[in-house]
Amino acid sequence: MASGKEQEQQGFKQAKCVKVHGPIIVGAGPSGLAAAACLSQQGVPSLILEKSDCIASLWQQRTYDRLKLHLPKQFCELPLLGFPANFPKYPTKSQFISYMESYASHFNIHPKFNHAVKKAEYDRVKGIWRVQTEHLEYHSRWLIAATGENAEPVIPEIAGCGKFKGAILHTSEYNSGSKFKNQRVLVIGCGNSGMEVSLDLCRHNAIPHMVVRNTVHVLPREMFGMSTFGVAMALLKWLPLRLVDKLLLLGANLTLGNTDQLGLKRPKTGPIELKNVTGKTPVLDVGALSQIKSGKIKVMEGVKEITKNGVKFMDGQEREFESIILATGYKSNVPTWLKGCDFFTKDGMPKTPFPKGWKGENGLYTVGFTRRGLLGTASDAVKIAHDIAGEWKAAKESIRSCNSHVIIHLDHDGAK
Repeated sequence: MASGKEQEQQGFKQAKCVKVHGPIIVGAGPSGLAAAACLSQQGVPSLILEKSDCIASLWQQRTYDRLKLHLPKQFCELPLLGFPANFPKYPTKSQFISYMESYASHFNIHPKFNHAVKKAEYDRVKGIWRVQTEHLEYHSRWLIAATGENAEPVIPEIAGCGKFKGAILHTSEYNSGSKFKNQRVLVIGCGNSGMEVSLDLCRHNAIPHMVVRNTVHVLPREMFGMSTFGVAMALLKWLPLRLVDKLLLLGANLTLGNTDQLGLKRPKTGPIELKNVTGKTPVLDVGALSQIKSGKIKVMEGVKEITKNGVKFMDGQEREFESIILATGYKSNVPTWLKGCDFFTKDGMPKTPFPKGWKGENGLYTVGFTRRGLLGTASDAVKIAHDIAGEWKAAKESIRSCNSHVIIHLDHDGAK
């Protein structure tokens, strides 16, 4: 009977092989599209493998209706093609999807949809990456992991989940609060998604309760008529990071008041430093805080146990709920398909920190893992394309030189 390793090798041998002349890109989200566009600009072809049936599937299939970009559009543009001038400062979900589709069309990007990568592994003997889907195996000198840090929902294990008689769903399944009218709903998580879902529930006459398990930085989306993120980026050009953090918190306290009194205790580390070190994004308030102040969104402590009709909390309270929404974020799925590689942590993030985490060994690259949003994605895509283009052009020049040498050699033979 074949061992697990032998069965895997047999799987590779049995699959029909396809040679890819440029890089293989796994994922057709913003990261994959940006990498393909930058490569195309350098004259390098590529192949995108996408498990879903569309580009930007997280945006198209797993986001709520009221979602808008949290940052102004100039901080969310992909390389080489900006947003249409008539788009608002904070584009909507449908506008962002439209931008993605126009981007793919502009750069003539045609991913292979419904091609989930089962396994990718470097063949050290042949010096190629072997990427296996259900029916085919693709070979290339280069592999770009573009599935990003938000590939799969994080579903926490909470005691008593199986007892609850109501609905439990992740925000990836949440579209609108219209289905929850007059319901008591518990939202577990207080990041940007948790805050926005709670606000959406309020606006559809539900009764949201939001669990705040840890400390959280809440900042206004705009300060004094300017984007908070834009203010931070401008200040960082001239001032030390920790001083910028202090100024942001001063502005936040003036604008929002003391959030500690609302049950939203701030971390001791400043918002930008915390983001850089841990990847934890500050919440940019778009209206939820006023609903918390008015009591329409009730802040709760951590969950101890889920019961048949509701939840027991860490502080001893027990409440009844009709539905529970998990605003618990997303994670990378790289460890499920990239094998034999020590470049990623067990959590699927590059071990090498930003700004050098975009390049691994043996032609492996990553885009969309910077924890710095679409700005980080754009930066990585440009670097990757430039790096691969150097190898691509050198290889073409080498082939051209060899062919030229053969022609000259044949001419000499013919003259004898």
